[in-house]
Amino acid sequence: MPRPIFSVVIPALNEEASIEGAIDSAKRAYGDECQILVVDGGSTDRTREVARGLCRVIVRTGGRGAQMNAGAGEARGNVLVFLHADTHVDGDSGSRILRALEDPDVVGGCHRFRVKPPASRLSRYALLEAGVNLRTRVFRAATGDQTIFVRRERFHEVGGYPEHPLFEDVALVKKLRRIGRFQPLRSRAHTSRRRWERHGFARTVVLHWLLRAAFLAGVKPERLADWYV
Repeated sequence: MPRPIFSVVIPALNEEASIEGAIDSAKRAYGDECQILVVDGGSTDRTREVARGLCRVIVRTGGRGAQMNAGAGEARGNVLVFLHADTHVDGDSGSRILRALEDPDVVGGCHRFRVKPPASRLSRYALLEAGVNLRTRVFRAATGDQTIFVRRERFHEVGGYPEHPLFEDVALVKKLRRIGRFQPLRSRAHTSRRRWERHGFARTVVLHWLLRAAFLAGVKPERLADWYV
């Protein structure tokens, strides 16, 4: 079998309701020949059963960073895509990634942040999208909600994801920027609103920005984890 171009790693924990949609999104964006790996973190619902009917499933506990590293360790593709289970990507994601990687200096990148269902113009969610995407353009920073992609050899070169209790995605992007160019795409990653709706929009936004600032200032993620939602 020829080696697939894309290996899509989907970390999951109790995602029975959304895992099939994430897998379908990956197939539409990266082709039926892409390798899809769902890495389950110990679900107590039917996540594994649903996913096993559609792709390969790995079980790895220890947090999202450990899950994504486990998936990357089994990847055969030369491009790794880390897709959250509650997120869908635009159908042109694969072609835009390949176009970005034509530049040998590009080590990886991310997608534009969007929420689903789509936010109305001038709504609080539209302002959130604008803020996240502005941060990405200015600082070349990203979070896992933006579906990070990376050349496989570069991922292993930087040691993969730190297995932190949180901000493992922020730390990975920081490491990638040290060795090459991190390229944001125009293609979008559409993520669920459930986190903001569960804990309150304003509280969640303010808390996440404060925690992120503390992490970037050097506070250990283990100390911040108790405050995370």
